Parts: sequence; structure tokens; C-alpha cells
Amino acid sequence: MEIKTEQFTELAKKELENDRLRTFLKVWFPVLSIKRDLGIATLPEPAASQAYGSAIREETMERLPDLLEEFEKNALANGAKVFWARDAKEANDYITNLAKERGIKYVTKGKSMVTEETGLNEALSQNGVEVWETDLGEFIAQQLHRPPFHIVGPAINVPVEEVRDLFMEKIKLKEPTLDPVQLGYAARIFLRDKFHHVQMGITGINIAVAETGTIINVENEGNIRFTKASPPTQVSVMSVEKVVPTMKDALHMIRLLCRNCTGQKLTAYVSMDSGPKKSAEIDGPEELFIVIVDNGRTKIYQDPIARDVLRCIRCAACLNSCPVYGKIGGYAYGWAYSGPMGQVLDPVLLGLERTQDLYRATTLCGACKSVCPVGIDHPSMFLYYRAKDVLGEPYFMAKRRPRSEERFFKMWSRAVSRPWLWNLAVRMVRPFINKDARDGVISKMKGPFEGWFRSRDLPAMAWITFHERWEKMEREKGEKAKREKGGCNGTERPR
Repeated sequence: MEIKTEQFTELAKKELENDRLRTFLKVWFPVLSIKRDLGIATLPEPAASQAYGSAIREETMERLPDLLEEFEKNALANGAKVFWARDAKEANDYITNLAKERGIKYVTKGKSMVTEETGLNEALSQNGVEVWETDLGEFIAQQLHRPPFHIVGPAINVPVEEVRDLFMEKIKLKEPTLDPVQLGYAARIFLRDKFHHVQMGITGINIAVAETGTIINVENEGNIRFTKASPPTQVSVMSVEKVVPTMKDALHMIRLLCRNCTGQKLTAYVSMDSGPKKSAEIDGPEELFIVIVDNGRTKIYQDPIARDVLRCIRCAACLNSCPVYGKIGGYAYGWAYSGPMGQVLDPVLLGLERTQDLYRATTLCGACKSVCPVGIDHPSMFLYYRAKDVLGEPYFMAKRRPRSEERFFKMWSRAVSRPWLWNLAVRMVRPFINKDARDGVISKMKGPFEGWFRSRDLPAMAWITFHERWEKMEREKGEKAKREKGGCNGTERPR
């Protein structure tokens, strides 16, 4: 997947000009938020349940190295094979070599964000292995050569007419139709043939249980279960933070994950696998490979503040509540992860220099923090990244901000900490700022603030400040009192 995080501003502007997308986001995303709220309300004690989820993830972060070793030990005891990949290339090379060694011509894939991150599909294709995404949304996005629009609904934004035309071309839909059920059925028939003959399946992992070495997947379509049950070779890919301590913890996280994703108490399919197929079982893989991907997360973990991003369970609640995502959608973020979860994760995976616009494209309203089931403080993370960016922190691959910006904010700091200097500056700049005002509103301005005004307006500066107005009112009040006192000789009010 091509990474376009440095093009965020241009991509966002393009999306803002898409009237159909704006209408879609305005109508659909409040619905997703309502469904999530209704789902959370079905918990006996919603606030306590969310707090418990946060505590589970906090414990995971504190014990992460030990939990991963425990998971590996138990997964190996179950008969699985575990491979640790330091980066995306190692993960892709390992899986590609597995396919080559077995003479695999094509693989089926369940929806997996970490393989979107590593670019696994492209790596397999370049080595002659055909890849078929089997989640309906991912299948549509793959055929359109687009990144996921939303981490739960990758193609939720694609018009049904476009899906119809795509299916007419790609899967030879017999008759054109706009019926979503018929379109889904056509994709099902097409992909079912792939499942019949597949020799290798690849999925992600929603939760890995250290206590038992079990991997868990949640889904609504059944494609993951097909991908895990049918082929003799199964590869499950997880990033290091997906582990939890116990099965009890995992069951609680499933409750939170499903409700925050789709508003459901439980998805249609929950698959728990502890190793490959046993001798008495009729389905399942003959060999199970678990690929644990670091890809920079160990470095993140070493920073006591940045490691909080690893709490994320990919539920998308923050996307559905974010006013910025609600205006521009997912493509503008330029990578696999979008919305607030992408804004906190992408900078530490790709570096601050490549993602500067992401952690600045926020209102800091805290809506993401308020719905997060695992307690991530997104606004604080954005401010933390900005601070590191200003300092040019090499650990986070930051690039120091321009000297002109540094000088400006030093002047600003001096001015706002000295009232006399601030008042003097206001009197001096007021005529220059207000000259661009039209009908009491400033819509554009030349110079260093030009970019800020591309998408914002500002009320014109008042010609009299609040303090000046207050002093005038107090002065007039005092003068009036003197006049009244003088008119009645200081004894009584005139009648």
C-alpha cells in the first residue's frame, strides 16, 4: 500500500469538495454512533465495563514482554509454529516463502489491518501468489485498488452503482442489479469457489490469549472461518499488542469490541483456535503459523507515554465520533489506519516528520477519548507529538519546525505573559487585520496565516477590547454617580 500521509492536506481538501461523500458522512456516521451507544447501554454497568477494559489493557502494557513469551510458550505447546518478525519486510518474506515452499498459487485472506500495514498483498503478488480478500468490503476495496475507507467497513462509502459495475466487470455478474442482497450473493458464489480449492489461508488476530495460547477472531460474514477451516496451511498475523493475560480478560474484551464496532452484543462468528487441527477434528488447518509483527512497536513501548497507543483494539468507536473524520472520511489519512486511532498510531509507526498534518488535524474536542473503551487519551497524545515535533526529537523521527515559526511563538509567549505588551500589540495589529474583513468576518489573510484561513473564518477584531470597554463603563458609572450626588446635595435622590 502506498503511504500518502504527507499528502493529508491535499487529500482532505479533495474529499471536502466531494458533495456525495459529505452527504453520506453526514447521514451515516451519526447512525454508527447511535448503534454503538445502544450497544454499550446493554452492558449491566457500562461505565464499570469500560473501566475494566481499560484496566485489562493497562495490565497488558505493563506486562507485555512477559505475556508475549507466555503466549508463545502455550501456542507452541498447542502445536502452532510461531515466527517473530522485526519489521514488515521480515513478516512478508516469511509468509511469501511459506507459500513458495508449498507451491501455493493463490491464498484467501480474512480482513487484517496489520497485513494492510505491512503491505502483504503486494509482496505476495510480486512473488507470483494471487491474493483474494474475502471480507466483502475488503474484496470491493481490493478490486477498486483503494485503501480501506473505514477500519470496520472498508468499502462502506462505495455507491451501490459502482459495486454493480465492478461486479459486472470482475466477477461476471449475470444481470445488473442494485439489490445489495443480490450483489452480496454474487460475491459469495464467486469467493466460494476460491475456498473450495485454497491451499493456504491468511487472517489477522483480534485477540491472543497468553494463558492458553489461543487466537480469537470476530466477524459477521463467515469468511474468516472458511479461511481458517478449509486450507491445510493457515497463517495468522498479529501485532505484538493484541495479547491479553487470560481467557476471562479476552471474553470481556470481546464484549467491548463487538459493541464498540457495530453495536452488537456479539458478532455472528467468534472463532477460537488453540493450535492446528487435532486428529479427531473434521476441519481446521494441518499446520498453523502465527506471525507476531513488531514493526516499530518495541520502540514505541520503550516510551512510557507513547506506549498508550498500543492499548487500541481497533474498534473504530473514535472514528465514528470524530468531527474531522466525519467531514473527510478515511482516504485522506493516506494509510491503513484512519481517524483518531490512525492519528495516534501512524506518527509512531511512520515518524513524526511524515505525519505532521495528521496530529494537527484535530479540534482537541476529546470525543475520541470519551468513547474509547480502553482509555486512550487521544488529545494528550496529539499534544505530546506536537511537543516532540517542535523539539525535533530524533527518537520519533521528527523534523524541527521552521525557525520563523519558533521565533513567532517566542514573541507570542512574551506578549501574552505581559498585559501592557499585549495591549500595545493589539492596538498596532488591529488595523492591519481588520482591513481584510468583509461584513465583520475575516475569510482570508496573506502572510504566515494564509494556510490557517483556507478552511476557517474569524470574526473581525473589535475596535475596543473588553478591558477598554469595561474601563469605559466603570468611568461612566463613576461620573454618573458624581452627577447624581451633586444634584441632591448628597442627601436624597431627586423626585
